[in-house]
Amino acid sequence: MSLCKMIIVAGCRMKAAICKRYGAPDAVEIRDVPRPEPGPGELLIRNRATTVSSGDARIRAARFPAGFALPARLALGLTGPRKPILGTELAGIVELVGSGVTRFRAGDAVFAFPGIKLGCHAEYTVVAEDGAIARKPAAFTFEEAAAISFGGSTALHYLREIAKVSPGERVLVNGASGAVGLACIQLARHFGAVVTGVCSAANADLVRSLGATDIIDYATTDFAKTGSRYDIIVDTVGNTSFARCRHALAEGGRLLLLATSLGGLLKAPLQSIMSGLAVAAGPAAERAAYISTLAELCETGAFKPVIEQVLPFARIADAHARVDTGRKVGSVVVVF
Repeated sequence: MSLCKMIIVAGCRMKAAICKRYGAPDAVEIRDVPRPEPGPGELLIRNRATTVSSGDARIRAARFPAGFALPARLALGLTGPRKPILGTELAGIVELVGSGVTRFRAGDAVFAFPGIKLGCHAEYTVVAEDGAIARKPAAFTFEEAAAISFGGSTALHYLREIAKVSPGERVLVNGASGAVGLACIQLARHFGAVVTGVCSAANADLVRSLGATDIIDYATTDFAKTGSRYDIIVDTVGNTSFARCRHALAEGGRLLLLATSLGGLLKAPLQSIMSGLAVAAGPAAERAAYISTLAELCETGAFKPVIEQVLPFARIADAHARVDTGRKVGSVVVVF
């Protein structure tokens, strides 16, 4: 019997952050649970780092956008997450490979984006070989690699697939200093756009250093009332609407509502038809191709996630608490 089989028969265990009920950060508890094992076409990854994203905190707290409370609970769990191990992104080392795996082998350093499948807030995670996984960029630490996917894939989906941003277009990013906002700033600039970031004055230098030509301090100025017009407005915060942004959009403009209410989602198609502008809302698609693209962009220096804080796994509840403030800059990373 191989060592791998012997280990499986012995019944391996791991530490995982478990969220059985919706609530405050202390709803997350570290427990000893069975370790998953890879099936055919799957990899077992020993996680070195993960993040607590705004999505993780939203699920944990059942803090869903207006109108989504019932649909979200039906999908995710009525009184607590049906998948109690949260976490959408990771970086680590391939520990075991299932039968049929050809692209990776034990010992490979990788990063992955299970996304809504969750499961990254644990010492081990199983990921499909044909899923959203790629080799870790050589120059990146595991902490950096763990923070690539959530913001990067969202930005890629909306800017490239939905808005089809073109060189020279004017792009405004509302909420420019969060993980998704900073990814949008970098990728819009990479695609040749002229970028304006809306953020606090304290984060202006960071946002400008990553590609924003202009900065609007949300505390003193309403970006929709400056008289400037943009080809694309990206709202990562959820505090704007088509009515507010309509006159700030240029002819043929696109409004990307990355965080909106159920009403905003349902009205978007009609608003597009009636206005001649494009309004897009809803969750970003999770595609393996996005992770491959992000790996290439990281290797060339076109994209690099910003990390605000790195905490040990034992303090994952503190990471949730930081995200709950709504003031984190970039990503909060947790290491194992």
